[in-house]
Amino acid sequence: MCNDYEQHIAYAQYAEAVRQLALTTPSSESAADLPQADDIRIGDLGTVLRAAGNGVELVQMKFGFPPPRPRAGPIFNFKSDGRHFDQSKRCLIILSGFFEFTGTKYPKAKHRFSLKGSPLMAIAGLWSEDKEGGLSFTMLTTEPGPDIAPYHDRQVVALKTEDWAAWIFLTRPEAELLKPLPAGSLAVETVRPESG
Repeated sequence: MCNDYEQHIAYAQYAEAVRQLALTTPSSESAADLPQADDIRIGDLGTVLRAAGNGVELVQMKFGFPPPRPRAGPIFNFKSDGRHFDQSKRCLIILSGFFEFTGTKYPKAKHRFSLKGSPLMAIAGLWSEDKEGGLSFTMLTTEPGPDIAPYHDRQVVALKTEDWAAWIFLTRPEAELLKPLPAGSLAVETVRPESG
């Protein structure tokens, strides 16, 4: 499952997408709120978009909910199938591409997925706040679509910009949003071949 992604979206690209959705943002928001990174992995800080009143805001959060019990790992992917999220804290993980890995030997082959025809995309997620005020997020997953199936038996829920507000404010049924994109929606490139 997705445990690594990149964020190369320029703030101006993000701001234009949000403007086209007619969403309000804090006047103090700037490029510093959307830092770029080649690899954001479990435990790293990543930028998420969440509701802020009737608008939205960018917030830095840790990738992965805290472990649910001793000696367990963080929850970085959360199965969405058959669940309802109307009472959940919904968010979008802003990114330019995510990675999946194949092979049995280290280092495994690394494949980059991006949205065709758009420099930016988001993954549907949930966020939480612990007792100390620490913020974290997890990515929602679904069955694999045709673009992902050759590489993995699950996939993160990638959303096009026109669906961002629908997820954050849940103005459409989850089943319409939390599903794989149609065939040909994602571009894939192998950025590191499998070791021989």
